[in-house]
Amino acid sequence: MGSNLDEPERQVSAAMDQLDAGAHCQVAKCSSLYRSAPMGDQQQPDFINAVCSIHIQLSPRAVLDHLFNIERDHQRIRYVDRPGGPRSLDLDLLLYGDSQIDEPGLTVPHPRMHLRRFVLLPLSEIAPKLYIPGHGLVCELLNQDQIKRQRVSQLVTQA
Repeated sequence: MGSNLDEPERQVSAAMDQLDAGAHCQVAKCSSLYRSAPMGDQQQPDFINAVCSIHIQLSPRAVLDHLFNIERDHQRIRYVDRPGGPRSLDLDLLLYGDSQIDEPGLTVPHPRMHLRRFVLLPLSEIAPKLYIPGHGLVCELLNQDQIKRQRVSQLVTQA
């Protein structure tokens, strides 16, 4: 999950709470929050990102619909002409167990998660030995040079 508009830390934290409040969804574990540089359009604020593991009793398509509903609750606007642009909230379905899905509008594992430090670093916090089908272990993917060069830092929270 990520946000770079409208108090991004609050947006991501609220989305975590909403995920856990669903009747068919229970959050098992969430990472810390991370600040990351935008991947495409550099003329926008940094993002706040996190990853959550959830127990869910929905099909992958229903999970995606649930995530889109949460995004809409946060006034997410999808700009077709600016796919990497700023957003109030972005929720992605990264993995669904060991499933590999390639349907219109739904690809699991997420097709670019193995290339993004802002996904791999928080994911390594909650599941470092997780295997991403077709790509490898999270902890190993983080050691690639192109991943190491991406600017991502863990936010320090006040106790």
